[in-house]
Amino acid sequence: MKIIRFQLNGKWVEVEIEENMTLLDLLRRKLHITSVKRGCERGECGVCTVLLDDKPVYSCLTPALKAEGRSVITVEYLSKNGKLHPIQEAFIKSGAVQCGFCTPAFILTTYALLKENKNPSEEDIKRFFDGIICRCTGYVKIIEAVKIASELCNQS
Repeated sequence: MKIIRFQLNGKWVEVEIEENMTLLDLLRRKLHITSVKRGCERGECGVCTVLLDDKPVYSCLTPALKAEGRSVITVEYLSKNGKLHPIQEAFIKSGAVQCGFCTPAFILTTYALLKENKNPSEEDIKRFFDGIICRCTGYVKIIEAVKIASELCNQS
């Protein structure tokens, strides 16, 4: 067992972990962050994506020890005081949420993309989303959501 300290959604936390624990298990089992989904557990579906120092990572493949001293962001970080983030609003507006299982991963990846590129092309969006699988939408509505989010974020 080891104690690690890291920022979770902007707040410092200390937690005891098993040294072989994944970030996925730390977030879901220890910290009860259920927006981080358990999918394939092999890094093939991307539904467990979180941001580690603002970069998308598969939490199922990331050792929890890697969070030490770093920032971990889950989708809970985005809404403030009950108000949805423009990216969340865009996903709802475009109908990109469907069953919702992959939605947190796509929203977080959109957040990371828009921090890097305020006006991404469709090809930029597709490239950034490579590795996250949606079984419902066919990606058209998700790409539309990113375009809407880009416009909304550039207005604020």
